[in-house]
Amino acid sequence: TSFARQSLASLYRKSAFTLAETLIVMGIIGVVAALTLPNLNSSTGDKEKVAKVKKVYSNLNDAMGRAIAVYGPFNEWFTNDNSRTTQVTRFGSRMGEFLKISKDCGTSGTGCFVSNVTPHKTDGSDVTLLGTNYYRLILADGTALLFGLTRTSSETGTYPIIYIDIDGPNKGNGTSAKDIFAFEVNQTTGEITPRGSADSSSDLLTCGCLHNGYTECTAWVVMHDNMDYLKTNTSGQCTNNTSIKLDGTTNTTCK
Repeated sequence: TSFARQSLASLYRKSAFTLAETLIVMGIIGVVAALTLPNLNSSTGDKEKVAKVKKVYSNLNDAMGRAIAVYGPFNEWFTNDNSRTTQVTRFGSRMGEFLKISKDCGTSGTGCFVSNVTPHKTDGSDVTLLGTNYYRLILADGTALLFGLTRTSSETGTYPIIYIDIDGPNKGNGTSAKDIFAFEVNQTTGEITPRGSADSSSDLLTCGCLHNGYTECTAWVVMHDNMDYLKTNTSGQCTNNTSIKLDGTTNTTCK
């Protein structure tokens, strides 16, 4: 019996890890975690942003449908009214009636939306969003909305646009295609589309989204469910996988 106990104790000693072995294994696990967790966190963060952009897009379409049902065809909302402030007020307030909002900032509300939007690429210039030509709202989930109207070069007709800041005016970095996105509104039907949808793939990549870094990337987010344009250089070459170049058709992710 004594011999059996000694043999069993010897077996336990042989099968156990030493402190040095345990520390080595823990060190390896730490190195692997340090290499993989940043990419995992970035991927998770991008997925959350994509989901929020698509949710706001859906809510805006729903609000537009309800507003048209109550106030009539969208192209009649601005008839015989040349005051831009009045027009954007009508646009924003009517949409706001059918959205869950926490704050209505109107056309003069300060602090309800960033004043300057920074492009996500270094070769673009800031976009200024100031003055009474925009109507500002903040949704219950913290998303900031900016309703605006732009004109054609001949100053005839209006081109409605909606900017969104998915983390609100006091968070994030106020950068296009990172936390600020845009939707265009058909001036006749009121149909809302992600900005960039009307562009060809080459234009979307080389002019607005990848090259200058503006809000044309909104279409990319909605269509491709990712923000991989942030992982490329200005020509669309993926920085983490140089064998892939985004083209909007065949290659739509850097993975």
